[in-house]
Amino acid sequence: MNKLYIGNVSEEASAEDLETIFEQWKIPHSGPFLIKTGYAFVDCPDEKIAMMAIDILSGKVELHGKLIEVEHSVPKRQRSCKLQIRNIPPHLQWEVLDGMLAQYGTVENCEQVNTDTDTAVVNVRYGAKDQARQAMEKLNGFLMENFALKVSYIPDETAAAAAPTLGGGKRGFVPRGPLRSGSPGLGARPKLQSDVPLRILVPTQFVGAIIGKEGATIRNVTKQTHSKIDIHRKENAGAAEKPITVHSTPEGCSNACRTIMEIMQKEALDTKFTEEIPLKILAHNNFVGRLIGKEGRNLKKIEVDTETKITISPLQDLTLYNPERTITVKGSIEACSRAEEEVMKKVRESYENDVAAMNLQSNLIPGLNLNALGLFPGGAPGMGPSMGHNAPPPGAQGGYSSFGGQGQPESETVHLFIPALAVGALIGKQGQHIKQLSRYAGASIKISADEVRVVDANQVAPPDGMDAKQRMVIIAGPPEAQFKAQGRIFGKLKEENFFGPKEEVKLEAHIKVPSFAAGRVIGKGGKTVNELQNLTSAEVVVPRDQTPDENDQVIVKITGHFYASQLAQRKIQEILSHVRRQQQPKPSPRGEGPPRGDGLARPSRK
Repeated sequence: MNKLYIGNVSEEASAEDLETIFEQWKIPHSGPFLIKTGYAFVDCPDEKIAMMAIDILSGKVELHGKLIEVEHSVPKRQRSCKLQIRNIPPHLQWEVLDGMLAQYGTVENCEQVNTDTDTAVVNVRYGAKDQARQAMEKLNGFLMENFALKVSYIPDETAAAAAPTLGGGKRGFVPRGPLRSGSPGLGARPKLQSDVPLRILVPTQFVGAIIGKEGATIRNVTKQTHSKIDIHRKENAGAAEKPITVHSTPEGCSNACRTIMEIMQKEALDTKFTEEIPLKILAHNNFVGRLIGKEGRNLKKIEVDTETKITISPLQDLTLYNPERTITVKGSIEACSRAEEEVMKKVRESYENDVAAMNLQSNLIPGLNLNALGLFPGGAPGMGPSMGHNAPPPGAQGGYSSFGGQGQPESETVHLFIPALAVGALIGKQGQHIKQLSRYAGASIKISADEVRVVDANQVAPPDGMDAKQRMVIIAGPPEAQFKAQGRIFGKLKEENFFGPKEEVKLEAHIKVPSFAAGRVIGKGGKTVNELQNLTSAEVVVPRDQTPDENDQVIVKITGHFYASQLAQRKIQEILSHVRRQQQPKPSPRGEGPPRGDGLARPSRK
């Protein structure tokens, strides 16, 4: 992938002009510029320099009044299934990227490319040519967190090699080296970068040794372990420990962890530091309950298998702005390394279970910045969502673009039903947890005093042995506040083991809609509500024969896991916004409200 195609070249341009541009930007090339009408080709010494040329020049440098486009030169026979996507936001979670890519077809392989740029680069292979072409058309220039994605074809050796040579036809392309494990027919697509980074705490006095003179040591570690390593040395000034975040494959994370432990051990010997240096792993609290296991069995097994002693910081140390717990592992470097592998394996399993239904949510819920919400671990150094790298600046309108443009989004009220036995855990000691949750989410959160007996067949049954009574949590706030508050409530129920380790947390939520709009939610012959259910995987019901309340509103019931419920809520609110716009009256002297809209269907679903 060292040959470059240079497009949008002016007819006045010469090879010397292009050579001058490459010299100005200190980009070496290993051959002459081959100029054609409107485009050109040039060879670079290696792939890294080719990537540098693309990032520096493409769409940024003007030649004779035209912005040149630079991308990999790919013969037509190889423009089949493989794309390179550049300028990906550096803190984007992988499940968000996976979900976006999956919209266009079957992703057979996705791997990160190591570059010197701040943004990320991935190579993606789709299962079919038309899928890659559609992804190319839709994603090139697509804005993600204010970064415009850049997409180009790259040689797909596998596809080219599959084209046999027939008679005097074109010769096939022989792939360089063996097929990778992610190639078709060789098993499932590997996750070449872990969705969950490894985060560890190291004593501040060892940070200098880990970085090395002019950063030489950490560069070597990064190169040897194929990792991206962030040392958050500026965080928590004066603190005795600093967090380090490692982005890589699970194997790369483990290798980097072991190397960092070895560097600290050597520095301790050199400086006559006599205290034990345990391995301290940071893990989001959402995953710790499943790491520990019922009656501590999972953690005990890891201790026995790896010959280590493991302790976990208490829940009391958590705040909603610091959701990580510290897992302290004591033992030899070899033993700690084995324990790290097992601990992170459990954490990653929990994470994957939690985001299994999330693939398309980032695009189906318009404008939602999942990273800023803090429901999942990000690269922020030990801080919660509001203080992390992806949080919107103070005063910024985070959240849903469909509500933006005219001040604050409208407040909504959602009634969420939780097991009565979970109320104490949600409220917390002296009400501290629910107060913190309310502040964090920016929502009003109240719990009804009365228990609700579950008689609706659509209500999810509580786990075995749990009282079937429910309590209603009333959440009032704009869409992003609803997402944050409900997300933490779902997470709390999982964490407190109100649902089994392999059991999804499914809850019923009620939202009230104007009775004249209920027919729109149902649709003709139930078409809209059926489409809603198919799209969101939530059960959506507008019970039949409801008597509207004093505000002429009826209830829509939504049952499902968190992302399904959120998506259904958003889609219903979109329908209501559309209805309200249609119902807006023409200006009248008395400013009367919208007409009743008698032409709309009444609730007809059970």
